[in-house]
Amino acid sequence: MRTRPERLYEIDGLRLLAALCVVLFHYVFSGWAGGKTTVTFVAESAWAKYGYLGVDLFFLISGFVVLMSAWGRTPRQFVVSRVVRLYPAYWVGIAVTALVTVTLGQGLFHVSLPQVLANLTMFQAVPNIENVDVVYWTLWAEMRFYLLMLVAAWIGMTRGRIMAGLWGWLALTFLVELGVLPGIADLVVQSEFSHYFIAGMALFMLYRFGMDWQIALLVPICLGNAVYRAIGYAEAVGTRYHVTYSPTVITAVVVAIFLIMTFVALRVTSRLARAWLVTAGALTYPLYLLHAHVGFILFARLEGLVNKYVLLVAMIAVMLAAAYLVHRFVERPLAPRLKRLLSKRQPAHAAAPAGSPTG
Repeated sequence: MRTRPERLYEIDGLRLLAALCVVLFHYVFSGWAGGKTTVTFVAESAWAKYGYLGVDLFFLISGFVVLMSAWGRTPRQFVVSRVVRLYPAYWVGIAVTALVTVTLGQGLFHVSLPQVLANLTMFQAVPNIENVDVVYWTLWAEMRFYLLMLVAAWIGMTRGRIMAGLWGWLALTFLVELGVLPGIADLVVQSEFSHYFIAGMALFMLYRFGMDWQIALLVPICLGNAVYRAIGYAEAVGTRYHVTYSPTVITAVVVAIFLIMTFVALRVTSRLARAWLVTAGALTYPLYLLHAHVGFILFARLEGLVNKYVLLVAMIAVMLAAAYLVHRFVERPLAPRLKRLLSKRQPAHAAAPAGSPTG
């Protein structure tokens, strides 16, 4: 059993990879397929259209590292760690996106002051207020997962309790899918993505305590459900954008996601770990927050002025630079102060483990 936290640098790299997949999905495929820009990448869209599956990797990573981060913490400590990690960059993302939308948007997107104020809470989905940026929907999924983790922290985390909770959550997932439970139950269960959170948590248990029969059974069941739901989700995405997704490719990507995280849990990937990957992980969350609507607007403003491939590379480089600036001048200086304010004591100096796009 591992008794002390360890930085899994390879997860930092995986987080940035997942974020870049989502960025390419938006810039190379959904931007023009969804009518947000006339800069088309028809040939490249054959592979870029699968980039949204980076979100699936995010959720699997989140299950792993959020449990790692919450283990041994009090409920208050867990809440403080999440607030400190999520809100500073998120507030900047809202401000930048709203400002660019108002000044350069030319009607492509619309924001209002009440909408912005509601979004600042990160709970805008509760009163059904539209997100300032389309990508914020994943944050609501993460927040509901954090609520379950808060309950686990309040009860007290042990190996037996966590495993029992994972089996219970998986059972509720199937009951929702079978229509036994009312649709409102899915607000908590999140059957569309629960298998990723469950499997990620189970893989952390593998990492911490080693393999047992429960993990050996639970993770493959989650994988099977993940493939089933991913194929169905791909059909919905395909209908939206009038394209066809290959069930074989979807299956291969989901299986690869599970295999990679299983290798991380087994420490097979430890030889790939590099300290510089911490920076890659740090860029992930602000990159995710900033790239979508701001990128679409800039594409629309600059289309025709420069070669589309130059524009694509330049846009990604600009977004990475902006993400670094947010991390360097907002997250790093503000996080310890916010933590001190919320916890009423000096913050720990140990780095928190990296997680999903939210860390």
